[in-house]
Amino acid sequence: MIDPWRALMPYPPAPVASGTGPLDGLRLAVKDIYDVAGYPTSCGNPIKLAESGIKTAHAGAVDRLLKAGAVFAGKVQTDELAWSMTGRNPHFGPVVNPAAPDRITGGSSNGSAAAVAGNLADIALGSDTGGSIRAPASFCGLWGLRPTQGAAPLDGCMPLVPSFDTCGLFARDGQTLLRASSVLMGPDSAALAEGPPPLATDMMARVAPGARAAIEPIAKALSRGRAPLYSVPPETLFQAFDAIQSREVVATHGAWIEARQMPLGDYIRDRYARARQVTANDEAYWRAERARITSAVIGAIAGRAILAPVVHDAPIRADAGAPAHLAFAGQARLLLCLAVVAGLPQVVFPATRIDGAPMGLSLIGPPGSDLALIERAVQLVEEHGHE
Repeated sequence: MIDPWRALMPYPPAPVASGTGPLDGLRLAVKDIYDVAGYPTSCGNPIKLAESGIKTAHAGAVDRLLKAGAVFAGKVQTDELAWSMTGRNPHFGPVVNPAAPDRITGGSSNGSAAAVAGNLADIALGSDTGGSIRAPASFCGLWGLRPTQGAAPLDGCMPLVPSFDTCGLFARDGQTLLRASSVLMGPDSAALAEGPPPLATDMMARVAPGARAAIEPIAKALSRGRAPLYSVPPETLFQAFDAIQSREVVATHGAWIEARQMPLGDYIRDRYARARQVTANDEAYWRAERARITSAVIGAIAGRAILAPVVHDAPIRADAGAPAHLAFAGQARLLLCLAVVAGLPQVVFPATRIDGAPMGLSLIGPPGSDLALIERAVQLVEEHGHE
């Protein structure tokens, strides 16, 4: 397959069988942290790849999609250890954003997003721990879902932060995302209140001024009323996210990293060094705060779909340089971490283009309302249009 986006991992092809069902004929790309029988799993790192061996069974999510008729289109790139947001893996090279080739794809599900945006696949399996589906969906002009925490299977998938890891999908349109997500997760466990979504005005206030001038009028046309969601400042939300994430990354990967003295890329090496400085007391404090924050956010949502920006801006230029990329990612996480800390579903859909680059909007809903949330987003887009 010709791949001008450098999304696909260059593995020798192996036969992967499909069943029949609601996903018949949809081409499926799989982020290379999920096992696919007949293939290795690199997790975006050459040592992980060397140690992987050929897998003999599919990850649970892969198995569900294939049995429902999806056709395997290949394994796709991920940021190193799925722990970044730029889509620029130092070991396997950067993935190109098909929707805006001069901009970053976002990470860590960068290959998944590029495969769908570049028409190498119709759906792609990704993961979202801190924004790794939602940011690439916004940056590449796609639909994407971070499900309710625990709603989709993660067996046969590399863990990163078990308290925050989720398994979700990309598609080019909402109906396809809904169809595939229905297979991946099964029926909702909670209802979604009727009516137009109110706007999370406190989140919109965090969007960069130029981008806000472009996207806020669209958001106001799609919404009715206001629904502030920040029970604490986003910087505090991020502190909770970062402390819990840091402790779990060290617990999950620390022994392996230190035993091998492996060649981590500069960004991941620095993140790991900072993560090791977070103490057990820090973790205990922020886990207690997480419970309080979650209760407050779910109370503010009150069973509704809430319209919110995904990230603070359209994607930064790919050639902006590492310091600018890191600063950009830091600002993006301030918006992305709310759904993570509270364990909420968030569906992203295309909204506009800014200086030629995509920028999405999203709906955030109560836990267990994933499919209804996608349906509501489809309805909004059909009624009001987008881009």
